[in-house]
Amino acid sequence: MLYSEKMTSTDKKVRYLPKSEQGAYTRETAAAGVEQALKLLEGRWKLVILFHLFGGHVMRFSDLERAIPAVSQKMLIQQLRQMEKDGIVRRIVHHQVPPKVEYALTDWGQALCPALDALLTWAADRPPLETSAATDETAQ
Repeated sequence: MLYSEKMTSTDKKVRYLPKSEQGAYTRETAAAGVEQALKLLEGRWKLVILFHLFGGHVMRFSDLERAIPAVSQKMLIQQLRQMEKDGIVRRIVHHQVPPKVEYALTDWGQALCPALDALLTWAADRPPLETSAATDETAQ
């Protein structure tokens, strides 16, 4: 079962961006585009944060801290700020006492769900690896 099916069926709500106006990608432009996309997601905790927010979940900072106990407060703040700057996460400030801040995915951030589902499926379909002993024997 795909991750998005476990949470919600968000892929039906997602609109895909039109293909490049320039036409098909070349090997160079495709590699550069993938590299740029991966830079948006690099960081140890960004994908974990994304999976907690998929499906329209809105979470307070303290809820995210509890959901990801291994992350430090400083690192969580840094990752959320970077994702907000990149347009993946939106920060919702409720002006009240005490202040209340929540985080949710933007539509563009939510559009990552099908792509990450495909990546999970790809990883799950990995064929078994040969053991190193068998590899050493064939190399001789």
